[in-house]
Amino acid sequence: MIQLKIVAVGKIKERFWADAADHYITRLKRSYKFQEITVKDGNAKMKPLERNNEEGKRILAALAPTDIPICMDEHGKTYTSVKFSQMLDRISMDNNRTPTLIIGGAFGLSQEVLKKCQYKISLSPMTFTHEMARVVLYEQLYRADAILRGSPYHHVEIK
Repeated sequence: MIQLKIVAVGKIKERFWADAADHYITRLKRSYKFQEITVKDGNAKMKPLERNNEEGKRILAALAPTDIPICMDEHGKTYTSVKFSQMLDRISMDNNRTPTLIIGGAFGLSQEVLKKCQYKISLSPMTFTHEMARVVLYEQLYRADAILRGSPYHHVEIK
């Protein structure tokens, strides 16, 4: 079973986002050895850069040497769902390493975290709350698995 890890800042507070995330996590666990690590938000009273750096240290501490860090970043590369599934499939081939998708907090990811990332992906040119970004990412991970399995969940043919 392919390993897949998510490192995200902060708990999902809104019940509807938590329910949506749980829905996709349940589905993902059918195909992946799925691990979700939630690191604590930075202190809301801190300046944005300080908070960002504090969260970055926590993210870096959650990474293992065998992780392949994949950052969700507004300046990252955009993928179609099919191309994302192919990229994820390709990097999952190394059984000794774990694709690790990283979602920052309210102020994104620190420069230290971004430097560590081997891939940077933008979910959209629009900005999402980090709770919404998690749900969108989980859905796209489930969709990627459906594409690779040939499931009817995704209605476009792979060419």
